[in-house]
Amino acid sequence: MGDFESRMMRLRRDLHRYPELGFREDRTKQVVAAFLRDIGLEVHEGVGVVGVLRNGTGNGAIALRADMDALPITETSIHDYVSETIGVMHACGHDGHTTMLLGAAARLAASSDF
Repeated sequence: MGDFESRMMRLRRDLHRYPELGFREDRTKQVVAAFLRDIGLEVHEGVGVVGVLRNGTGNGAIALRADMDALPITETSIHDYVSETIGVMHACGHDGHTTMLLGAAARLAASSDF
């Protein structure tokens, strides 16, 4: 597995381990914002996080979006990145959605040919 894939796997497992309910995603927003800044994007934080990647001088824009909240469900899994927040877990896959979106942002930021 390459460095990029390993980084994405660690990120998804981290998000899975520390799930947060909707409108309480403080740690998650910090992780997402830090990742976006690390890859060179302009970052705006509010209810959510917006990363802006500029390419060229046109007015066109494309938006990519992912949810990052978890559900009020107790995780009963036994893997090594099980939720550490009692009564909350990413049973919805939003940890994966967030990671995929950040991976796409990283790939786009690494190339101006899009």
